[in-house]
Amino acid sequence: MMENLDWNVIGAPLAAGLLVLSTHVLLGREVLRRGIIFIDLAIAQIAVMGVVAAQQLGWPEGGWETQAAALSAALAGALMLHGFERFWPKQQEALIGISFVMAASGSLILSIGNPHGAEHLQELLAGQLLWVRWQQLGWMAALYAVILLIWIGLGYQGRRFYLLFSLAITASVQVVGVYLVFACLIIPALAVRKLGAVNGVMTGYGIGILAFGGGLLLSSAFDLPAGPVVVWLLGIMAVLARILFSIGSFAIPANTEQ
Repeated sequence: MMENLDWNVIGAPLAAGLLVLSTHVLLGREVLRRGIIFIDLAIAQIAVMGVVAAQQLGWPEGGWETQAAALSAALAGALMLHGFERFWPKQQEALIGISFVMAASGSLILSIGNPHGAEHLQELLAGQLLWVRWQQLGWMAALYAVILLIWIGLGYQGRRFYLLFSLAITASVQVVGVYLVFACLIIPALAVRKLGAVNGVMTGYGIGILAFGGGLLLSSAFDLPAGPVVVWLLGIMAVLARILFSIGSFAIPANTEQ
């Protein structure tokens, strides 16, 4: 199997996965702490609606106009969700779910009349991970570096969390798709939720790296869709990690505050 692998093909997708993990493991832990599990799906789907709208206007895929449309939609969605947290905290999760459904339905409505609309929408949901190229990753790496610097240096309280979240999601959803964005945010964070900050983040990265590496190898060797395979491996790795933690195979101190 290994001799048939093209590392020139796998390299860029693996780098994309590592970039996504660099921010999403941190963001996912904060999402779980806040109890707003579906915020990622909502903002990702709102960003997708922006991309679909740009496609309907004939703007080039991956061009600055499409990026601006996706980012504008995501920022508007982030401000709306921040308003939910501020004014209707008890109904916040329900309102986030409604926002996701409306954005998904809006994307379908906008795709009507486009002969390739369903295909493009499917790509935005499931992603086209194996088709990622190095040229796509430069701006993504720069954006994530800024996000991490702000996150670590200035913090992520209040509106800043929603701003950073929407920036990260806008970039990642166009590269790996909605499903993998959700999986990268929630699955590693859920697996390590009882660990301390440093151990939890590092272990979350480890789960993600193994899932992306193994998923890309399997998808390339057996001609399987890369994104869904990585999602499944994330789930499997998370379950294995929880089993190992429960039987004490790793001497990692628990976070007694959670």
